[in-house]
Amino acid sequence: MTSSSHAVPDAGAGLAVPTVGALKGKRILVAKPGLDGHDIGAKIIALAFRDAGASVIYTGLRKSPEYIARIAVDEDVDAVGLSILSGSHNELVSRTVALLAEHGAGEIPVFVGGTIPADDRAAFLAAGIRGVFTSDMPLDDVINAVARVLA
Repeated sequence: MTSSSHAVPDAGAGLAVPTVGALKGKRILVAKPGLDGHDIGAKIIALAFRDAGASVIYTGLRKSPEYIARIAVDEDVDAVGLSILSGSHNELVSRTVALLAEHGAGEIPVFVGGTIPADDRAAFLAAGIRGVFTSDMPLDDVINAVARVLA
């Protein structure tokens, strides 16, 4: 098997980072907070993380921020990925981050993916969310961005 590589934005011009094994040994929780019932994107990213070497815990649909924070702590994850396609992303993300901090896990990097308006992406990044990903981003770019944060 050969490893694929893809140029990583903002990591240096022309720098290519392999995605196979990029997340080896990392534990990542992929969660679907709120009432959104669309999970194809979350499943695709969970499989991509697995293929990049991560151990992935997928919560399934319609989980509360309380449940997500508790599972993140119980599973001792290295990162939390929230997949949100509904318009309630601001509330769900801020509540999940607050609950992680309440559980003593505020240092766990949180990533957000889904239908996130550009203005909200900037606000999330300014608030400490470690990456915001949309459906138009190549999977290699997502994996490489997460791998950089977890390195």
